[in-house]
Amino acid sequence: MSQPARLTALPAPVRDPFAARWPLASTVSDRERGPLPHGSPGAVLRRAAEVLGEPRIPSTGVGESAALDLIAGLLDEHGIDLSHPHAAAHLQPPVLQVAVDADALASASNASMDTYDSGPATLAIEQWVVRALASLAGFGPQADGVLTPGGSISNLLAILIARDSAAAAAGIDVRRNGLQGFDRPVVFCSELAHFSVQRACAALGLGEQAAITIPSDDNFRMRTDVLAEELARSGRTPVAVVATAGTTDFGSVDPIAPIAALARQYGAWLHVDAAYGFGALFSERLAPLLADVPLADSVTLDLHKIGWQPAATSVLLVADRSRFAAFDRSVDYLNPADDIDSGLDGLLGRSLQTTRRPDAVKVATTLTAYGRAGLGTMVDTCHELAHAAAARVVADSNLELLAPVTLTTVLFRVAGQGLDASGLDAVQGEVRRRLLTSGRVLIGRTKLPARGGRPAAVALKLTLLNPNATATDIEDLLDQVVATGLDVLTGEGAA
Repeated sequence: MSQPARLTALPAPVRDPFAARWPLASTVSDRERGPLPHGSPGAVLRRAAEVLGEPRIPSTGVGESAALDLIAGLLDEHGIDLSHPHAAAHLQPPVLQVAVDADALASASNASMDTYDSGPATLAIEQWVVRALASLAGFGPQADGVLTPGGSISNLLAILIARDSAAAAAGIDVRRNGLQGFDRPVVFCSELAHFSVQRACAALGLGEQAAITIPSDDNFRMRTDVLAEELARSGRTPVAVVATAGTTDFGSVDPIAPIAALARQYGAWLHVDAAYGFGALFSERLAPLLADVPLADSVTLDLHKIGWQPAATSVLLVADRSRFAAFDRSVDYLNPADDIDSGLDGLLGRSLQTTRRPDAVKVATTLTAYGRAGLGTMVDTCHELAHAAAARVVADSNLELLAPVTLTTVLFRVAGQGLDASGLDAVQGEVRRRLLTSGRVLIGRTKLPARGGRPAAVALKLTLLNPNATATDIEDLLDQVVATGLDVLTGEGAA
């Protein structure tokens, strides 16, 4: 391997108009040491367990201050620092300090979202957040939504609603009688869709094989020609088509408009999984990527991805609030009918949960604090960093770019002259493990699907969601990738 190339002119990230750096939260005091503790996973977990001591509840506590100091010290010494500029593995961003502070307010209230008398202010806050996000998505006044514990649950709720809708169209009361009489219900999604689609099908009694995967094209977008062929097959009931707006590995956005047209033609629900990509709507520059989202019947979004919120902060939006009718419940000890008629109802009829914490508090605070422009600047900064990283990879003969940048993800690998496909794959895995156990750099990995005669390949992945990172930080990170790759290829260092 040659010495790493360096770029002299990388895009300069745009900064927060209100501060020199974005105020991000962290539990780690020494950011210079790296995003992870040094050592093998087994050793780190043993050290952390030793801090906690014997796994039993003590008969006498040590007191509040000592207990807080113990846990804070454990997180500082053995935890992850997502605010470190070399933390770039997953769709797991550093979080805004204002969101952490607001989340403490939500916890202190201990409000629940099921009934009016469990927290009136937080009911109003969630409804405000849902309406604001529905408006951002381009939905009309009939839209509604609900906050959920994560994108997987949002997708589950969407497919549940789609299943009930398809069953009702077939004259089947699936809620009372199950799937009996349903003519092989199926759900279509891209081969690159999130695995929660298969999990939802299993949980809803459809079975994982009911998820029919459609191949993606050279731009990692669902192939609508194959979708049309699959929808036309007889002997099964198209329940839903799931389009992805921001695939986990590529950030690619499926062609929503033609997918919507096909879904309508065959009477299928259109769900857009925008858990990753929805945050692009904060950015004037990137919003056109999601211009066709209003064609969807439902949308998943995760603000604990692009949104810089503490996990978990997912939302399911539906274009027509009447679709939530299947969740309606009147329970004597919570929301009897006469109380509902008197305006004492809550959001029990939006969720499979009963007690549900007021996660909208941190979202409302963040949206109010920064507005679309502030959050859009953060999105644009991370997008620019991804392009800067891709430019460095392209300029460096030691590295190979594997896919174009769409949102904030960069797929690449360490180059290795003379190695076969399996040998190259092994190098990528070893490079990532060495960087991870060093504690200095945290990057991801995935597998690039086979394309145009090229076999599937293990790839390294940068998921850049830290708006305080700079082009220099990315240069330093990739320098360490190149140096570690050289060690692996020459057989130096621990295997």
